[in-house]
Parts: sequence; C-alpha cells; structure tokens
Amino acid sequence: MDLIKNWQNKYIEAGCDEVGRGCLAGPVVAASAILDENFNNFLVKDSKTLSKTSIKELAGYIKANARDYAIAELPPEFIDKHNILNASIHAMHLALDQLKVRPEFILVDGNRFHPYNYIPHQCVIKGDSKVLSIAAASILAKDYRDRLMEKLHEEYPQYGWAKNVGYPTKAHRDAIREFGPTPYHRMSFKLL
Repeated sequence: MDLIKNWQNKYIEAGCDEVGRGCLAGPVVAASAILDENFNNFLVKDSKTLSKTSIKELAGYIKANARDYAIAELPPEFIDKHNILNASIHAMHLALDQLKVRPEFILVDGNRFHPYNYIPHQCVIKGDSKVLSIAAASILAKDYRDRLMEKLHEEYPQYGWAKNVGYPTKAHRDAIREFGPTPYHRMSFKLL
C-alpha cells in the first residue's frame, strides 16, 4: 500500500513518531520530519517492516532530502518519573522544538498527543504505515535509537542490546535476573 504524501495541502506538515516505548532499557526517542512536495521515496515505510540495513540507508536519504527533521530522546529517569506515554509525547515536543522550519500542522502516530504551541494536530492510528512524513520520522527515530543501543551494548554486553535494543526478550530478562538492572533500565517497568 502506498503511503499518502500529505494529510492536507494547505499547511506545512510535520510528521512525528517515537521508538522504544515497550523497551525495558534505554531512552524513548522521537523524531519529526517535514518533507517537500518533491520528496518521493517509495521505499520509505513503517520502520517496523524494514531491515536494519534499509533503516540505516533510508535514514541517510531522509536526512539528505527532507525539508527539515529533528530527533530527541528522554532517559529512563524521565520515563520513570513521568510515565512512558508522557515521556513519548514530551520527546515529540522536544523534536518539534528543534525544527528550523515551523510546522503549521502536526501529524502524530498513535491516538494520544498533548497540544503543542497552538499548532493544530491530528493523531493517526498506525500512521507510520499510512503517512509518508510519519514513516520518515519512525525511520529516523529507529535508526538513532538502534545506534545508541549498540553503543550501550559495548558497556553492558551481557544484556544483548545490540540485538534486542532493550526490548523484553527472554535473553534480556535472563540477564536482568542474573546481573540485575543497569542505570539504563526503566525501574518503573516490570523488568522480570
């Protein structure tokens, strides 16, 4: 299924998505992308459907060809204090704060968002598989977070983050059971 390029044609749209909500460790990462009319890459789609190699290549393409983009992260301590939903939305706000091009309309993957700077927004369930700018944001966030978790893996290799990127796999939970949590684990989550 082809993704729609624009939700509407009147205003500058920014697509937003986050990655890492269901992880036991690491930050939540959000991205925002504003695409030009001439941005046309049929390979861009929901990051969950792409290989790691494709994500890296497409992230480079999006960075080179988007009108504007930004990426933001919030650490486990923030997630533990404010909960994962609020942290995800706040990370999207932080990504929007960094855009040099001011959006006039915000598209958000999912069904929850807090109003941002009086700019109208639309939540789109499964938006990363429907709208190009949201899919682009999902790829940018996924690429950034995967690379970050690969770096953290070097510090704590026993948790397998290079492979599971912090998600609750059996191997990850077994490592928590054996070695305990790290400073990167979300203590408000059910680790075991």
